[in-house]
Amino acid sequence: MTILNFVWCFQFSTVFSKNQHLINLCTCDKISVVMGMKLPKRKSPRMAGFDYSTNTAYFITICTDKKQKILCDFVGDGVYDIPQTNLTVYGKIVQKHIEKMSSQYDNIHIDNYVIMPNHIHMIIKITEQFENRNILNGSSQAPTPTNAIIPKFVSLFKRYCNRECGKNIWQRSFHDHIIRGEKDYRKIYEYISSNPSLWQEDKFYSD
Repeated sequence: MTILNFVWCFQFSTVFSKNQHLINLCTCDKISVVMGMKLPKRKSPRMAGFDYSTNTAYFITICTDKKQKILCDFVGDGVYDIPQTNLTVYGKIVQKHIEKMSSQYDNIHIDNYVIMPNHIHMIIKITEQFENRNILNGSSQAPTPTNAIIPKFVSLFKRYCNRECGKNIWQRSFHDHIIRGEKDYRKIYEYISSNPSLWQEDKFYSD
């Protein structure tokens, strides 16, 4: 099946396919067409073009590689008693680096977090914009691009964990949610705190 790539650089063009499908191509748009249909695109887990340096907080989820349950297990049913988290060796390493990175930078703080068997949740808050220095290495030269702060922070966190674990324990990508206001913040904060009690209802749960 042939894929036709059309690149048009004038105001508006109309192209008919062999199947008489009407395809509208706007100015300078590049569209891949298969029998008059656009190819599906993979959805990015992060918001494209969002400025990750603004004064706000982010709800971050990072899953283990292949969602292996290697970070902890729970003791207690979570109904009449609060389940106790038993961290594995890997889980203790993860906890160590969460707390270390939360205190390592003046303007980035992890407000709340939870370690689950196969993923972690964190609220990461950036307290001011960083236009004149690289926040992740302390340099006053070559400032960090504003839209790279959260991804770079997560990347460094993964790297520190993997180095001490002696292998990669994380999925390549991560999920984020931009926290919009106090109501959203409180809801997510409480969700993180109660997550161990709701493990069996978690979308990442597996036997």
